[in-house]
Amino acid sequence: MRCNHHVRLNCGITMPLIGFGTYSYPNDHKTTQIAVHNALELGYRHFDTAKIYGSEPALGKALNKAIYMGEVEREEIFLTSKLWGSDHHDPVSALKRTLKNLDMEYLDMYLVHWPVKLKPWVNYPVPNEDDFENLDLETTWAGMEKCLEMGLCRSIGVSNFSSSKIEWLLDFANISPAVNQVEMHPMWRQRKLRKTCGKHNIHVSAYSPLGGPGNAWGSTAVVNHPIIQSIAFKHNATPPQVALKWGLLNGSSVIVKSFNDERMEENIGSFDLNLDDEDMLEIEKMEEMKIMRGEFHVNETTSPYKTIEQLWDDEI
Repeated sequence: MRCNHHVRLNCGITMPLIGFGTYSYPNDHKTTQIAVHNALELGYRHFDTAKIYGSEPALGKALNKAIYMGEVEREEIFLTSKLWGSDHHDPVSALKRTLKNLDMEYLDMYLVHWPVKLKPWVNYPVPNEDDFENLDLETTWAGMEKCLEMGLCRSIGVSNFSSSKIEWLLDFANISPAVNQVEMHPMWRQRKLRKTCGKHNIHVSAYSPLGGPGNAWGSTAVVNHPIIQSIAFKHNATPPQVALKWGLLNGSSVIVKSFNDERMEENIGSFDLNLDDEDMLEIEKMEEMKIMRGEFHVNETTSPYKTIEQLWDDEI
């Protein structure tokens, strides 16, 4: 089975609509390598990682082994990683380290992980209160554009950016972001953000499209919601397939994170599910709930965001 459904980005390249996320806790390299191998066999071709996930070396090892064995060509792979807050001062050097971790010559997509700048030594996911610096997004984005110009990546984008921050970035960007990767699922529908990104031809990529069950911060509220369960029963499908198909129908790509073989195959099966207008209207009735709020980037002293509303520009 091949995930041969793609979207064409504003930079001209294409990206598979379903990506395989490699964040896991605890991060076991052998488990990650096996999962990536199985994902390749199932047809996944988009792989999503980040410096802060700690999965770059394991992902790179698995992909390089598959390429060496002739199971897949590098050109078939779409590889995404992300700039952590401690590397805003030098995105080029950060990307070179990421490429060394992956043992790759280039990324297909490099994203600014959060609109947050941290001190250079903050290589852990939850910053301390005094770890923040003022965000100079113009300088950060110039570094991202440099990565693209140097051929270290094929496209650049952002993650966890509100509509207001997208507009702020576009005020000075020479190259528009190709993607904004954000939390999006049937209980967090991101209407305003989708409209803003659509206006500027920026593709919205949904992480945690199932609500992140299994993660410390995640929730089963999406897949256990009676409306999702009812639609799944109606179509002889599973709740995760309904949630994923909703995202695909709303023009987003999705990043799914499961190392379970059956679930990985089930997720691909969402392409074959057909939701009707009635289903979509029912989903619109669901209460909205943001799960990954990013409270760890908010404090009243050193962070530029004193409240969670400031982080998301009241889009929460």
